[in-house]
Amino acid sequence: MAIIKLVEKEEAQGKVAEIYDAMLNSMGFIPEAFKMFSPSPYLLQTQVGTLQHYMRHENLGGKLLALIRLLVSEIESCKYCIDTNTGILFQYGILPEQLSAIKNDPAKAPLDEKELALLLFVLKVVKNPHATNQSDVDLLKKLGWNDTEILEAAFHGTSQVGVDRLLNAFKVQS
Repeated sequence: MAIIKLVEKEEAQGKVAEIYDAMLNSMGFIPEAFKMFSPSPYLLQTQVGTLQHYMRHENLGGKLLALIRLLVSEIESCKYCIDTNTGILFQYGILPEQLSAIKNDPAKAPLDEKELALLLFVLKVVKNPHATNQSDVDLLKKLGWNDTEILEAAFHGTSQVGVDRLLNAFKVQS
């Protein structure tokens, strides 16, 4: 049970109620990870807007983004996000034994060369941002990524760190 008061559907009012209704209509449920932001309608709306942006992204695919979230959540030991993204990756056809191998060596992720390079770069940003350099970005650009995509992928990974830490800190369970 969370150690802060999360707004449940029955109690939701105003912007929170609107967002909850939209989630129920589109997903059929309200994830606890989003309920965590419900005490702040501003943060909830921001998180939903960010989710919508990435769900509609032209070049950052769902499997790549789920792998970013999963591997960052492994670093942060966030069971909620590990479980959630594991389920998402199963829907992409990744098997449990593959996930185990990917967690041990992210370079084994079933992505093309372009996406794999971006995944490994994002993990480098999360683990050791001071180790990044121009050659990392040059390689990504050579593979076809642009500055916007590189930044947005890195933002997705670093934002996951913050979400994981909040979920862990406030003891939000799936």
